[in-house]
Amino acid sequence: MQKKLTFMLSLAVMIIVSSCSSKMDALKPEYFTVTPQVLEVVGTEIPVTIDGRFPHRFFDKKTVLSITPVLRYDGGEAVAEPVVFQGEKVKGNNRTVSYENGGNFSMRMNFDYVPEMIKSALYLTFTVTKGSKSYTLPDVKVADGCIATSQLYRSTVKSANLAVGEDAFQRVIKQAQQANIMFLIQQTNLRGSEINTQQMKALADSMKAVAADPERRIVDNVEVAAYASPDGGVLLNVDVANGREKNTAQYVKKQMDRAKLDSYLDTDYTAEDWDGFRELVSQSNLPDKEIILRVLSMYNEPEEREAQIKNISTVYSDLADEILPRLRRARITLNYQLIGRSDSEIMEQFASDPKELSLEEILYASVVSEDADEQEKIYKTAARLYPNDYRAYNNLGKLSFDKGDYAAAEEYIRKAVSLAPTAPEVNVNLGYLALCRGNVADAETFMAKGSSAKVGDEALGNLYIAQGQYMRAADCLSAQATNSAALAQLLNKDYSTAKATLESIKTPDAMTHYIKALLGARTNNASLLYDGLKAAVKLDPSLAQKAMADLEFAKYAGNETFKAILD
Repeated sequence: MQKKLTFMLSLAVMIIVSSCSSKMDALKPEYFTVTPQVLEVVGTEIPVTIDGRFPHRFFDKKTVLSITPVLRYDGGEAVAEPVVFQGEKVKGNNRTVSYENGGNFSMRMNFDYVPEMIKSALYLTFTVTKGSKSYTLPDVKVADGCIATSQLYRSTVKSANLAVGEDAFQRVIKQAQQANIMFLIQQTNLRGSEINTQQMKALADSMKAVAADPERRIVDNVEVAAYASPDGGVLLNVDVANGREKNTAQYVKKQMDRAKLDSYLDTDYTAEDWDGFRELVSQSNLPDKEIILRVLSMYNEPEEREAQIKNISTVYSDLADEILPRLRRARITLNYQLIGRSDSEIMEQFASDPKELSLEEILYASVVSEDADEQEKIYKTAARLYPNDYRAYNNLGKLSFDKGDYAAAEEYIRKAVSLAPTAPEVNVNLGYLALCRGNVADAETFMAKGSSAKVGDEALGNLYIAQGQYMRAADCLSAQATNSAALAQLLNKDYSTAKATLESIKTPDAMTHYIKALLGARTNNASLLYDGLKAAVKLDPSLAQKAMADLEFAKYAGNETFKAILD
């Protein structure tokens, strides 16, 4: 009796479920269109648009249907937000679908990309609810995925040009040794107290040093500029300034002859030094200096200026005591060039005793040398002799990066950061290291801090690839002939430019050739594809396995030539 009752209950349940699902059991793949047809990684996400349709007299009036997109891959799945529809007789806030007319719908979503999704498939799962009863429909596969060409940035960035902490070495340095001789009011004679100042003694010593070392110090000229203060008449001041110029020039010429300095003596005078007057007033703490400066801007004639300023009786005595005496002078300038060591002299000195070189000379030595091992030796010497300068550590990090030793690169660059946290070069390089790890958020932070570095545009171009901003990436990298530039142009679908860039790369590596193969696949150029793959696999055999799984080559997967290359 009990068995009979159980059987009857089971049969009843089957009838109920059958009656519930009779109109909602025929969701088919052709009801759905997915864009793109093969999923593709853009930046750090997989964007998907699903367009669907419910046929005429399909959607039951009392039914609620929940559609959930699920991206399944080996080891996991990513579930998007469900979209819920309801029949015409259901009371709710979901989108209502007409029983008689059916309807169209569109779903947009982004899945966060993980590398395992390279082999994945997009499914739609369905839950039907009618009254208090719910059941599921069979899952529908709507797309395969995914193309992850954009993720090649983690490889192309490894051949990028990291930022170098540059030397400030100058072989020719302009030098100007100056001294002033001060005069009493309306006087032109040189007083002993003025020609024996420390300034004048230093100037005489410099003349002797320049004359004695013509290979390292090349004199340009000696200048004498004499001035009179802008008080008194103009004619008087012309005579005073002219007299100061002549007397000073005669004295300086004797000093040059004594030092055996053969150079041109250039002399000049300024009768009323209004420019000097304005500068000293603006720098002063005079209570009415703004009034004085306004007078200077309002009146151009010297006599009118002087008269107006004298009318400001409250400050004129201060001007006479503090400002005007400092304008009664002659300025003497020795202009010469300091010539540094030649390239060969720097390298010889480095080999014999680098302690005799300045930091800038040592760093410059790395520019003279083109050998990476010697550059490493130079930077290590700079770090040892000048441990508080960040540039040697930064540059050692760049060398390690170029060799593929990313752990050492990070260690050196972190040391550089500890010495100069705001230096743009170290921040750009930390950004590159973050890109190698696929950490786009950190890369963005670091590269924003290093945007003023010389390689800032190239760094931003690599960042934009990782962010999926291919047009901006291609623009930033337009002047580069690198793997990253070619990848940006390929992703931006500028295939002719990508081809030209690939052909311009001076030292193509395995990734260069792999991008050529991708370009061949996208442009239906089989010979370019095969040639690129052959060269890529020869340089890096691991790329054979990558190519086998790469959906960019899907239509060539059964081709015998393609398979032979990857065997």
